[in-house]
Amino acid sequence: MYDWFVSLSPIVQAVLATCFTWFVTALGAAIVFVFKKISRVVLDMMLGFAAGVMIAASFWSLLAPAIKMAELEGKVPSWVPAVVGFVAGGMFIYGINRVIPHIHLGKKKDKFEGIKTRWRRSVLLVLAITLHNIPEGLAVGVAFGALAYDLPSASIGGAIALAIGIGLQNFPEGISVSVPLRREGMSRARAFWYGQLSGIVEPIAGFIGAAAVLFIKPLLPYALSFAAGAMIFVVVEELIPESQMEKHKNLATIGAILGFAIMMTLDVALG
Repeated sequence: MYDWFVSLSPIVQAVLATCFTWFVTALGAAIVFVFKKISRVVLDMMLGFAAGVMIAASFWSLLAPAIKMAELEGKVPSWVPAVVGFVAGGMFIYGINRVIPHIHLGKKKDKFEGIKTRWRRSVLLVLAITLHNIPEGLAVGVAFGALAYDLPSASIGGAIALAIGIGLQNFPEGISVSVPLRREGMSRARAFWYGQLSGIVEPIAGFIGAAAVLFIKPLLPYALSFAAGAMIFVVVEELIPESQMEKHKNLATIGAILGFAIMMTLDVALG
């Protein structure tokens, strides 16, 4: 199975890897068929875990390889692509947040962000998680796209580790959509549908990320840093605040530490 996967083109690898992360989102959403409610303690720990995974992935899977690639090319100081791409990624998600209507977990409908709309709360909640998944899909796509250039800092193990880490943190994201919708009276099937739908953007973003770096090699370190900046924006603006809203701040922080440690282990061991 591994040899078959390695033999595929980077774009196909990226699409398959992001289909896996989408599948894990669907697994999380499927919890709604078992539980109508989920403990806020558990959810906060899961959100913290997701934040820890994304922080670790942003450095070991994205920023560190970007800096190494820039050093090898030697055309500009190694920190330039990292800084430019990182800031651009954060500003990209900031701009999307300002435009696309969405609402975060635990907020009332009148607290939505983006342009004014009369869309239902369920749609706004799905859009909030979907925004999370855009940088995640891009990150996986860029990591696999980098494999086409046989660079020392880009390895199949590292790209797979990133996909596994993103998949792990997608599980609570699926839960955070489907369970609240079920609790508000939506049928199990519809709540599941909306939950998994939030992850459908990842294969699309993965394809775009891989294709972009395949056709424009000089873009690679900037693209890796861009994905890192976008993910860190999501962590700081959404995941950490949402995990700290209730009375379980220490447990949410422990979840973040565990997520960081697991993602770091995956990346170092496989990369």
